[in-house]
Amino acid sequence: MTRKLLLSLAVTLTLPLFATACVAADKAAPPVLKKAEWPFAATEAGTFNEPWAMSFLPDGSLLVSEKAGTLQHVDLKTGKRAAISGVPKVAYAGQGGFGDVLPHPGFAKNQLVYVSYAEAGEGDTRGAAVGRARLVLAADGSGTLQDFKVIWRQTPKVEGGGHYGHRLAFGPDGKLWITSSERQKFDPAQDMGGNLGKIVRLNDDGSVPADNPFASQGGVAAQVWSLGHRNALGIAFDARGKLWVHEMGPAGGDELNLIQRGANYGYPIVSNGNHYDGRDIPDHSTRPEFAAPKVTWTPVISPAGFIIYNGAQFPQWKGSGFIGGLSSKALVRVAFDGDNAREAERFDMGERIREVEQGPDGAIWLLEDGKNGRLLKLTPKG
Repeated sequence: MTRKLLLSLAVTLTLPLFATACVAADKAAPPVLKKAEWPFAATEAGTFNEPWAMSFLPDGSLLVSEKAGTLQHVDLKTGKRAAISGVPKVAYAGQGGFGDVLPHPGFAKNQLVYVSYAEAGEGDTRGAAVGRARLVLAADGSGTLQDFKVIWRQTPKVEGGGHYGHRLAFGPDGKLWITSSERQKFDPAQDMGGNLGKIVRLNDDGSVPADNPFASQGGVAAQVWSLGHRNALGIAFDARGKLWVHEMGPAGGDELNLIQRGANYGYPIVSNGNHYDGRDIPDHSTRPEFAAPKVTWTPVISPAGFIIYNGAQFPQWKGSGFIGGLSSKALVRVAFDGDNAREAERFDMGERIREVEQGPDGAIWLLEDGKNGRLLKLTPKG
């Protein structure tokens, strides 16, 4: 059964826990602000076919991935766009397809970009993969990925079309971080023989850093920074260099986690949600040996996309996190206090929000989910 189809069941099963969760995480229910109450204006800058991720290039242009397998290059000044050639073939089915796109921190010199996607395996198996290539752009905005090389793969590849994760980020340490979800298979999140249900840390060429917490184990385990994750679809570093990752829970129990070296976050042994069929999963409080989330959401928000804002256009929000909400059709603001966090407010966007990014000028950009998903630029009102 799918998350979308079972959302109403999830709410029914977990509604009695809602007040408790809010009190525990946030002390009081945050406001939900309708359009008339937004402190920002939302300007449409185009539409895309099932957009999944976006990243800005140093010249201010934008790369947008579309789930079916297209990478678009957009000149935001003129609105002109061109499809980038040389992209990998994607396994487009279920939640799978083209995923994240991320320029190397040194893109201005090396032209390197990283893309994640669902890749077909033997039989009916699939898994996420990450590739690196040089993006060569022409004067007219068209371009191609050259010297494409796969530098990481989920292992093992399994059947099914859900929970790839494959969000990408570069840390202040210059390492490449990857969210590898558990592919709806539960137990692999605790199995160090594979990298499903893990946060992965690599060098920028895909090799394994010698200082990873499980490097001495060798093999796939050496890639792993943390384990016990479900469906992690947002990753960001704060100003202190601390890593935060959000993940979808099952029926209830979406999470925002502060990621610690070598920590186990407990899934599927513990969760603040339950199985979709109503069976109980013990809460984090019952197993203190597992790292507990800093924020949980029941009912779920279905988090997707994540930034920690450091721009100038919204100075009152500097240091806040912004999470897109799929089922909640919202933009969720999270306030941080050291190693703690809480939901501060929620903006009712009226559509499923797939991706959040910060533009070079400090504007906040959103991508709506689905066919004809809009690209929105948020700027201060007035």
